[in-house]
Amino acid sequence: MKMLKHRRTRVLLAGTAGLALVLGACGGADDLGGGGGGGSDTETDATGSGADCSAFEEYGTFDGETVTVFSSIREVEADQLQDTFEAFTECTGITVEHNGSGEFEQQVVVQAEGGNAPDIAIFPQPGLLQRMVADGHLVPAPDTVEANADEGWSEDWKAYGTVDGEFYAAPLMSSVKSFVWYSPSAFEENGYEVPETWDELMALTEQISADHGSETVKPWCQGIESGGATGWPATDWIEDLVLRSAGAEAYDQWVTGELAFNSPEIVEAVDMAGAILKNDDYTNGGIGDSRSIATTSFNDGGLPILEGNCFMHRQASFYEAQWPEGTDVSPDGDVFAFYLPGVTAEEAPLLVAGEFVGAFNDEEATQAVQAFMSSGEWANTRVEIGGVVSANRAVDPEAASSDVLRLAIELLQDENAVARFDGSDLMPSEVGAGSFWTGMVEWINGADTQGVLDTVEQSWP
Repeated sequence: MKMLKHRRTRVLLAGTAGLALVLGACGGADDLGGGGGGGSDTETDATGSGADCSAFEEYGTFDGETVTVFSSIREVEADQLQDTFEAFTECTGITVEHNGSGEFEQQVVVQAEGGNAPDIAIFPQPGLLQRMVADGHLVPAPDTVEANADEGWSEDWKAYGTVDGEFYAAPLMSSVKSFVWYSPSAFEENGYEVPETWDELMALTEQISADHGSETVKPWCQGIESGGATGWPATDWIEDLVLRSAGAEAYDQWVTGELAFNSPEIVEAVDMAGAILKNDDYTNGGIGDSRSIATTSFNDGGLPILEGNCFMHRQASFYEAQWPEGTDVSPDGDVFAFYLPGVTAEEAPLLVAGEFVGAFNDEEATQAVQAFMSSGEWANTRVEIGGVVSANRAVDPEAASSDVLRLAIELLQDENAVARFDGSDLMPSEVGAGSFWTGMVEWINGADTQGVLDTVEQSWP
């Protein structure tokens, strides 16, 4: 992604399920070690079941080894992640045991410092990845993993997994965060149009409140509770609004600490978010008053849309997986999504995020799993299961079965996009995954903007 001016994309979003990535198989079996496979197209898998294992030859074969993977991925998405290793396990003999935790950011540090680290961790924050490298816990990625990153990802994405010139972690999945979920039928019934500027969004919010506002029905619904990561959905609001109100250059300065957390530019962005999130007339539809946002699970935050108690929910492309089974996610369905508008209709800054796979040891089985997770085979398997997208340059947007995921891929691949990675994920972990998260919870609970931002600024290392 180049950081240039974005072409306005006047496209709505929608859909369910996944897409196929057109990626090449990774090579370099000799670099990974292991028993190695044969050369036929119908190689017998390590368990003797006779499955076609030709796509897994380069990873080698292992006799009943287990590789542990730790992440923040839970519930349905955790099951989907585990499913991606089924054929890999059959063909290599490596059992991959995934453990997802809402306390990942804290627990991965505790485990590493206690000498009980997993073999592999999936880091949603480059800042936390950098901390683990600085503390000597992670090992550099093998050449096969770096080759996959070079082939499939832009230099920007690879840089997030690189520390002091050494490559440690390949990107895994991606997401677009600048989305608003809504009910197309509710909009049509009331004559509401999708807004194209921030002022239009606020005017729509006021109109919905005037038309339907009550103790239970509100324009917006939101939840920021997420276990040990509680607060992160609120930081996404702030990051999106810093991009919109202050611009990309100021955003970059803020992320690196050059622009203070309590500067006027950041105060303005937080107050813009507060005009929605801290207004009881506007939130939290179907759940409670605005303070209920702090105790409402991120997973449940948008569900009142289905009950007619809420009209809009700001959340990333990956929220598609949270809609209950049977939900019609389409332009004329139960829910759909639109791009969170910028200050003007001509500019459309984009907030993105992703995960990175780092290893705590260089055992051959660990490297085999790490290489598989950076490969086209893994990407194809995961996105075909559904609910995720990738910024891999080989992705074919037309292969997506979901309009939401298709547009997300197009936005991720747009070389002219003013795209910026999630700011809290890039900041030092004690801020981005610490004081910023907790500060947003205090802010939702009634603390004033300036005081919260002063406290976060003081925590910057």
